[in-house]
Amino acid sequence: MSTAVTASVVPKSESTKHRELIAFAVMIGIGLVAPIAIYPVFLMKVLCFALFACAFNLLIGYVGLLSFGHAMFFGLAAYVSGYSVKAWGFSPELGILYGTACGAVLGLVTGLLAIRRQGIYFAMVTLALSQMVFFYCLQVKFTGGEDGIQAIPRRPLFGLINIQNDLTFYYVVLAIFAGAFLLIWRTVNSPFGQVLKAIRENEPRAISLGYRVDHYKLLAFVLSAALAGLAGATKALVFQLASLTDVTWQMSGEVVLMTLVGGMGTIFGPVVGAAVIITMQNYLAGFGEWVLVIQGFIFVVVVMAFRKGIVGEIQAWWERRTNKA
Repeated sequence: MSTAVTASVVPKSESTKHRELIAFAVMIGIGLVAPIAIYPVFLMKVLCFALFACAFNLLIGYVGLLSFGHAMFFGLAAYVSGYSVKAWGFSPELGILYGTACGAVLGLVTGLLAIRRQGIYFAMVTLALSQMVFFYCLQVKFTGGEDGIQAIPRRPLFGLINIQNDLTFYYVVLAIFAGAFLLIWRTVNSPFGQVLKAIRENEPRAISLGYRVDHYKLLAFVLSAALAGLAGATKALVFQLASLTDVTWQMSGEVVLMTLVGGMGTIFGPVVGAAVIITMQNYLAGFGEWVLVIQGFIFVVVVMAFRKGIVGEIQAWWERRTNKA
């Protein structure tokens, strides 16, 4: 069966994988020295949203499923992680694991309800379920309603590492991001990932080859939800806050924007897209209500000039250059 799949989806060459690993090493190297010039809290925010965008890209870029409700995994994980650390006395690592697990469970339930739908119907089901989670978070007591969960404590990680220091915590977040990114990279380049790409390219053919398409899509959906939960749980500890902002439909739209700007279906695209969007939000904040207008204009320019996203266009240019050579 694997031969049949790779016939329709050509796996990456070893040289391509090698270049991606080199690019990953360069990215992490830049991350290690970045705090010298950039405020660590800003960098942690970029890393959290980059992980969120990578999780979303795993679903839309490699399976072809557009979710308009990914904020429910991100936001709910932030809430349960923050509450478990503040109210139950969980250590930070247990709080993050708990938030990730809750994201995965919610992804399983949501996936079982939505995965048999396709196209706009799948997107609308995820959006409806996300709105249900939003109103749940608004009404229940443990979330704090519109006030959210504030002053989440940063206890020592594993009882040893003082993450109250922003610089120390930054390197912890960088390690979390690096591990999750490598997991996504390995998944995409595994036989499982090749089946996902085959489903994206031609689902009826994958079914005719004997693959349990719904089973593969559900596994990818749960993994994407778990990683989105990991991003949300980490963000809650970074800002010591979990709020309704994390679970709104606008947050789902924001992660779509990050993925499209960076390059959907590329391994590094969501990271670049998240960095661009978060930087814009941070440095354009002084324009007040005009921020959205400026962001919209820049988004239109990027979409028209880079139809495959920033990283997607760079990859296409490199392939053309290589083929000519």
